[in-house]
Amino acid sequence: MQEKTFDALRLTEPIRRALHDEKYETPTQIQWAAIPHVLMGHDIIGCAQTGTGKTAAFALPIMQRLAALKKRAAPKNARTLVLTPTRELAAQISESFRTYGRYMHQSQALVFGGVGQGPQVSAMQGGVDVLIATPGRLLDLMNQGHIRLDGVEIFVLDEADRMLDMGFINDIRKIIARLPRIRQSLFFSATMPHEIVALASTILTNPVRISVAPESPTLEIVDQKVMFVDRENKRPLLAKIIREPGAKRVLVFTRTKHSANRVALQLTDSGVRAQAIHGNKSQGARTHALDSFKSGHTPVLVATDIAARGIDVDDVTHVINYELPDEPESYIHRIGRTARAGAGGCAISFCEAQERESLRDIEHCIKRRIDVIQDHPFHSNQAQHASGKSARRPPRGVQRPQQHGGRPRKHPGPRSPHGPHRRPEHRR
Repeated sequence: MQEKTFDALRLTEPIRRALHDEKYETPTQIQWAAIPHVLMGHDIIGCAQTGTGKTAAFALPIMQRLAALKKRAAPKNARTLVLTPTRELAAQISESFRTYGRYMHQSQALVFGGVGQGPQVSAMQGGVDVLIATPGRLLDLMNQGHIRLDGVEIFVLDEADRMLDMGFINDIRKIIARLPRIRQSLFFSATMPHEIVALASTILTNPVRISVAPESPTLEIVDQKVMFVDRENKRPLLAKIIREPGAKRVLVFTRTKHSANRVALQLTDSGVRAQAIHGNKSQGARTHALDSFKSGHTPVLVATDIAARGIDVDDVTHVINYELPDEPESYIHRIGRTARAGAGGCAISFCEAQERESLRDIEHCIKRRIDVIQDHPFHSNQAQHASGKSARRPPRGVQRPQQHGGRPRKHPGPRSPHGPHRRPEHRR
């Protein structure tokens, strides 16, 4: 059997040198599966969650192909377009291209909303090798005549399912319509709902299909717990957990921007350094909050689901679901912010009486019961047994823990994985 190394993937010396600098020696599953096909110019449809290494899976071979073809981008044009749903994820991908391409001398531009467009327009004047963009601002600059896409050789659509969640599908179709018909297209999504499969069929030609699970599945390595608590006691319970010795870097999730602001303010008032990050924050404020969290100056970051996509911070000790998400798939993405790079992590979910149905749907989605912590001063029996809605039959092969009583009920089926369509990023 061939040894899985980056050398075996026949990457060029400048790329291997950059990987050596970062002490990357062994490719992940998706990198091993995807890189040879991208190098050969194949279209790809990849099903892979955040944390599997998919950015390098497309960035490394793209840089090698661009170097081999030795073209120059036309003015206002890009040779590669990477389309991604959020500003944070765009910035993260941009940093990856810079890191892996430090010896390649390829130009790039980063285009997203929430900041002035002047520097972005200037960056595109002479054309770039790689353009990383969110759909809203990209369309704005295209419509103003500052960006053209007729020279794109490689197109990457990243986090396609989140694009659907955020209501970007129409914008994506408009952007794709401006791309050359002859191009290489790479398509990545954590899940494959019907709308995503239909979109893929319109932009890919004889694609190679790759499906990769995380090498250390989040659901297995994260210590998941649930605490039943009345709404008015969530605040003191959160403060109690954050002050425990093991809570070094804590990511708190809320459903709404208003809740994120309120929780961050309450923590600050109680003497805990905390900041909120969500779509209504300016890009400068979001970048400052994330940098402060990464550096450890702010030990607690309060985020909404959309803002959290793209938060890639090592050593997050705790993810706390202050409010449970409406879509159970979001729970998986949330808790995946901890236990990264093989490290351990703890995910604690607060559940009040009105959230019992959401908890039931999450447990159905992950095919297991989440262990209950009753030994805390704010435990609510009323929340734990509210309406008896959670007392359904466990998924096949899953045993019911002793903490849950009641008679089993038939589960009506998971909620739609798509969620409500939201306004595009440039208006958020």
